[in-house]
Amino acid sequence: MPATDLLIRGARVVRPGDTSAELPEPMDIAVADGRIAAVGPNLPAAGARRVVDADGRLAFPGVVDAHQHWGIYQELSADTESESRACAQGGVTTALTYLRTGRYYLNRGGPYRDFVPEALNRMDGRAFVDHALHLAPMTAEHIAEIPSLIRDFGVTSFKVFMFYGGHGLHGRSDDQADFLMIGPDERYDVAHFEFVMRAIAEARKVLGNGLSLSLHCETAEIMAAYTALVEREGVLTGLRAYSASRPAHSEGLAITTAAYLAHETGLANINLLHLSSAKAVEAALTMAAAFPHIDFRREVTIGHLLADVDTAHGLGGKVNPPLRERADVDALWRHLLAGEIDWVVSDHACCRAEQKFGPDPDDVFTAKSGFGGAEYLLPGLVGEARKRGLAMSRVAELTSRNPARRYGLHGKGDLAPGYDADIVLVDPDAHWTVRAADSESAQEYTPFEGFEMTARVTDVFLRGEQVCADGRVQGDPRGRYLRRSPDGASHLGGSHGSNE
Repeated sequence: MPATDLLIRGARVVRPGDTSAELPEPMDIAVADGRIAAVGPNLPAAGARRVVDADGRLAFPGVVDAHQHWGIYQELSADTESESRACAQGGVTTALTYLRTGRYYLNRGGPYRDFVPEALNRMDGRAFVDHALHLAPMTAEHIAEIPSLIRDFGVTSFKVFMFYGGHGLHGRSDDQADFLMIGPDERYDVAHFEFVMRAIAEARKVLGNGLSLSLHCETAEIMAAYTALVEREGVLTGLRAYSASRPAHSEGLAITTAAYLAHETGLANINLLHLSSAKAVEAALTMAAAFPHIDFRREVTIGHLLADVDTAHGLGGKVNPPLRERADVDALWRHLLAGEIDWVVSDHACCRAEQKFGPDPDDVFTAKSGFGGAEYLLPGLVGEARKRGLAMSRVAELTSRNPARRYGLHGKGDLAPGYDADIVLVDPDAHWTVRAADSESAQEYTPFEGFEMTARVTDVFLRGEQVCADGRVQGDPRGRYLRRSPDGASHLGGSHGSNE
């Protein structure tokens, strides 16, 4: 075994799939050359360059946050730095961020062969955590580029926003073609979604089975009609009004459409993103039963698991799909406890206050959608999981192993020899109050303001290097861009990263 660079003593090592005990007995973790070399009791400290005493804290595999949006509202370079700091603060050691052409992000259209190198150049050397890209094919040209995006940039996951063709990011919109920066002959509609699926299905035959498509499932026509209805009636306000304007059955209908298209096109790997309601999950489970040959994966966000239309702190909680009633929060937890949710994410999208709130700070329909939250993902989930009886090993699956496997990050997701030494120490008995001012994010508010947390991330290691100590980010950016392979094979001993 190579010389030990780091030895973490006395950590309660939480491994996905280990149901032997909720809180395992303390163990040691030895790290060499950025990877885990050994896990076990009383590992020798002689020769170790550094020894860290975990003092019985939980050790989780670094969070693989499969849903973020770096650069959506801020310049991508600056957002990469500040929001990756928030990731490190919360135990997220790998962030997968969604990019697309059109307004926001780089504010440009055109082919991805030009767009992606510029995005990677802006991110290069600025990230405090490892990162990878999902891309959304917005045009016919992008669809044709899918094989080259896989080969040239190691992008193996793609996205469809099912409502964008007819409804705006923040509400009603009459200029979606301009917003998406697509030509007069292009249509971002159900037919386009079908052609995206067919292209990925064909690429899977040639390049590998590890390719997948993620979908934001809401129905534009339903949302447009209900937005007009809610505004005309003028009875509901705030987050409850926004939820009513994008009703839960809009999600269910879109999920049904997406599932049938996957069946029609033979695309086997489908990820249903940020399911927010009982109706959405029920539709997803119904479609999985109807089309058992499709490998559906179901995602929820920490925001939808912790906050509702009443408890979120003001209009800062506006997000798509919306925060829902407490009954929907409880329904999501029932499905989580039943093993029917595959991973939990932050959907982190930093939107600073001057951008978030419109000319009328009380009008939810002029506020922008989305908020940060990566720094609360693991502590929020651990605390609530202990209250609701969800095993810590399941938390490790939901936040690390499952998304790592699905998205081809085969050196991530576990605390076992050969894996990247992405290690998060968590105090499961800490009590603290969320304050936006304490966050490393550039966002000055949070919908979780005032929430009482019962677990805290204390120390974070990225490939064996400490990036967070006692809850504060330290050192220089050392995150890598991770190229992924579409072959679906499991490659331990490295995450196949490269600095772009």
